[in-house]
Amino acid sequence: MGSQVSNHPMLAGMVTAESEVEPTSIRDLDVTGSESSLRRFLHGLPGVDQVGAEQRAASLSTRSIKTSAKAYALDLAISMVDLTTLEGQDTAGKVRSLAAKAMHPDPSDPTCPATAAVCVYPDMVATVKQALGHSGVKVAAVATAFPSGRAAMDIKLADTKDAVEAGADEIDMVIDRGAFLSGRYLEVYEEIAQIRAACGKAHLKVILETGELQTYDAVRRASWLAMLAGGHFIKTSTGKVQPAATLPVTMIMLEAVRDFREATGTMIGVKPAGGIKTAKDAIKYLVTVNEVAGPDWLDPDWFRFGASTLLNDLLMQRIKLTTGRYSGPDYVTVD
Repeated sequence: MGSQVSNHPMLAGMVTAESEVEPTSIRDLDVTGSESSLRRFLHGLPGVDQVGAEQRAASLSTRSIKTSAKAYALDLAISMVDLTTLEGQDTAGKVRSLAAKAMHPDPSDPTCPATAAVCVYPDMVATVKQALGHSGVKVAAVATAFPSGRAAMDIKLADTKDAVEAGADEIDMVIDRGAFLSGRYLEVYEEIAQIRAACGKAHLKVILETGELQTYDAVRRASWLAMLAGGHFIKTSTGKVQPAATLPVTMIMLEAVRDFREATGTMIGVKPAGGIKTAKDAIKYLVTVNEVAGPDWLDPDWFRFGASTLLNDLLMQRIKLTTGRYSGPDYVTVD
């Protein structure tokens, strides 16, 4: 993927945290060679201090952003949105309208950036692909029996292949949380690896459904498992389970991708999804990205927001900065 945003003036001077995982920990071990070796590695990851993690996330959420930097941050956040509709009542007309909004979020202002992607069910991929044309906005499709993940492997593979053949650039898969919570880590690893292979050239986002993982330690282990299996992104949630994305959980996932790059040299993206509705919240996430993982992740190639209503608030705040007036929700299109 090509970079859309390359400079990060709003975040100059912030210091990233140091890696918690030894760089040799993966290079020296075949950690996925057996169930026992994978379990040993995952359970050997540093434990998460729940109180400390929540306090740090709360501290990061208090950072203030000045006006000029806020304008930059709003455009950056818009460029990171995976504009999403995942409802049984979705129609071809609705997803075409969403595609038009993704390409031109504010039709009255050509300087407003496009969103990163439009995320839909597989049966809507061809319609969205045609609507987006050569705009550069990606088509993302949920697959693997989204949102439950409760289906046989052949069905999950067929679901993925159908979406890719229809033109999906990105696949958002869900892990088998039952298998993960039962400690069947190699089974989850192999499933992700098979879906990754079925994606071909499409990028794979692995949804952990963190609201069902129960502990921060489990979130860290699931993050590493997904990265080891070849996911291009790790994603918090389907948006169908509460709690969905939270700042502490996203911070732990950002620590994981930072440490994974330190250990392997491979960079993985992060996508919080569900419950992020305001520009103020989006900026908190951007600050956390820079502070925890570093400025390399402040790019739509490496950080996304899965959202349906966030874009409207970003647009309203952007208009307010430009005109000095708050336009209200009726100014932007209703999704």
